[in-house]
Amino acid sequence: MNKKNLINSVLDNIKTILGALIIAIIIRSFIFQPFYIPSSSMEPTLLIGDRIFVSKYTYGFSKHSFPFSPNLFNKRIFYKNPQQGDPVVFKTPADNRTDYIKRLVGLPGDEIQFIEGEIFINNKKIIRNKIETNFSVRCGKVTFEVNLYEEILPNGKKYIAAYNKAGTLQNTKKFKVPKNHFFFLGDNRDCSKDSRFSNVGYVNFVNLVGKAQIIFFSNDTTKGSLLKFWNLRNSFRLDRLLKEIK
Repeated sequence: MNKKNLINSVLDNIKTILGALIIAIIIRSFIFQPFYIPSSSMEPTLLIGDRIFVSKYTYGFSKHSFPFSPNLFNKRIFYKNPQQGDPVVFKTPADNRTDYIKRLVGLPGDEIQFIEGEIFINNKKIIRNKIETNFSVRCGKVTFEVNLYEEILPNGKKYIAAYNKAGTLQNTKKFKVPKNHFFFLGDNRDCSKDSRFSNVGYVNFVNLVGKAQIIFFSNDTTKGSLLKFWNLRNSFRLDRLLKEIK
């Protein structure tokens, strides 16, 4: 190969790589973005080791739709209102950088309060039905026994939440959700940093990244990592493959 052909070959490869990168950025920014679940705050809905796809278009787009959150604008375009009960990935207000995933419980203007361990929205207790008493969830390196409840939000959305048998959060102040903000809770109620606490608080609509839609892969990290490919068969959670996130 002569020098000219070599240069042309290198340029063609560079163009191919750049084209692939541009396509990847477009897909990641406007369609779907993969995320890894590193904590147990959404158990039993999401487990440590789940890999999920989040739709970026569901709520429209903001600066947080793009890599590194460039400070291009401070609003949303093509904005669509999230729904109560949606599992949402958002940037934490504390640093506008860290990704959290929680369940949207309170809309702008809503009043949220825990009374005797029950959730009240606008002074009305949400419906919940106990469905399991022999279940355990993780919290860091600790495992504890929980009661599982099917909770039903005012819009009819159903999901499963876990409450620690040994003692759960009983009473809180009344949280009044500001305009253009949302109130989030983790499904693992007693192992979640969420809107009940000042390090998260109310989440601005600009901080929404997208809606969690599907688990495309999952492996139990306590039984092996992806690096130990020879043990992947033992850690792979086949029952979670392509599972819809509710």
